[in-house]
Amino acid sequence: MPAQGILCVPGHLPAPLPHPRRQCRVSAVAVTAAPPSVQRRVTHSMPPEKEEVFRSLQGWAARSLLPLLKPVDDCWQPTDFLPDSSSETFEHEVRELRARAAALPDEFFVVLVGDMVTEEALPTYQTMINTLDGVRDETGASACPWAVWTRAWTAEENRHGDVLNKYMYLSGRVDMRAVERTVQHLIGSGMDPRTENNPYLGFVYTSFQERATAVSHGNTARLARARGDGVLARVCGTIAADEKRHETAYGRIVEQLLRLDPDGAVLAIADMMRKRITMPAHLMHDGRDMDLFEHFASVAQRLGVYTARDYTDIVEFLVKRWKLETLEAGLSGEGRRARDFVCGLAPRMRRAAERAADRAKKDEPRKVNFSWIYDREVVL
Repeated sequence: MPAQGILCVPGHLPAPLPHPRRQCRVSAVAVTAAPPSVQRRVTHSMPPEKEEVFRSLQGWAARSLLPLLKPVDDCWQPTDFLPDSSSETFEHEVRELRARAAALPDEFFVVLVGDMVTEEALPTYQTMINTLDGVRDETGASACPWAVWTRAWTAEENRHGDVLNKYMYLSGRVDMRAVERTVQHLIGSGMDPRTENNPYLGFVYTSFQERATAVSHGNTARLARARGDGVLARVCGTIAADEKRHETAYGRIVEQLLRLDPDGAVLAIADMMRKRITMPAHLMHDGRDMDLFEHFASVAQRLGVYTARDYTDIVEFLVKRWKLETLEAGLSGEGRRARDFVCGLAPRMRRAAERAADRAKKDEPRKVNFSWIYDREVVL
């Protein structure tokens, strides 16, 4: 899931649909320099009786989700793409990797590092899923299909940050200590996707985020290939393929919720769309640049790695995948209004993105120093 999703869509969206929820005040202890946190957050917004929906889906999850996981022996591993450290040709292979990396511009490495840092914060994402009521891993090794999925999903995702981290270390193009400090800061800062311990909201979030990650890694692969690094292109393309498989799983869960509880599911989709999908690395910083995430996102937007248009395309795709436009049965008046809001969102987003792009063309180019590339400047 984690990765790339980078941009919030420009333009104002209406306030969330009103419905009763418990609220509590939370405060963050600033162990390290971190962006200010929002003080009020809703928690445990799913009525307890709806946990039965997820209990009833355990057999379905075992039949329909777990087969999407690959056996470990059939999975690719980071060493499949990297120089073989046990080989007599290791040093030669590293020199070849570095020669290919030398042809990639600094701005490309800003995006690649940002993607890798996001992937390396995987402990945060497993923690987030295990905050969801009704599907969390209650023991740490539960045999419940929801828990098995989360652990195995995490294990598959773990390879993504590993391979990108090792590639960048061998490339010699990035300041690995600055990158490592950013990873530590990000894991320590956590994330707040505003999913409220609610699996309805959580699985809408992961459905969107996995597709965003696949788009971002796929576009990074395209840029690497265009610059002559075919190996890195295969790495990023392979990661993108994993993300698409995971997206399929999370999308299926929402489909089942729409079947069993159409009103609750469509209200959850509208809720997350009104909030906008907060990207998993939104609290990223390196201890110095507290706007690092926004700067990384701006470079990704300019290079076409992940853009406001991509965000809108994902909303449009999910509306079609979940057949929201034809959803009628089981909807209350509030549910129908939520459905209509979501189905009409993409065209409004496109107009807002076009206006933002027009404004951006009038702005003077701005440069920012990135610690990841030894404080060299990159145009945002």
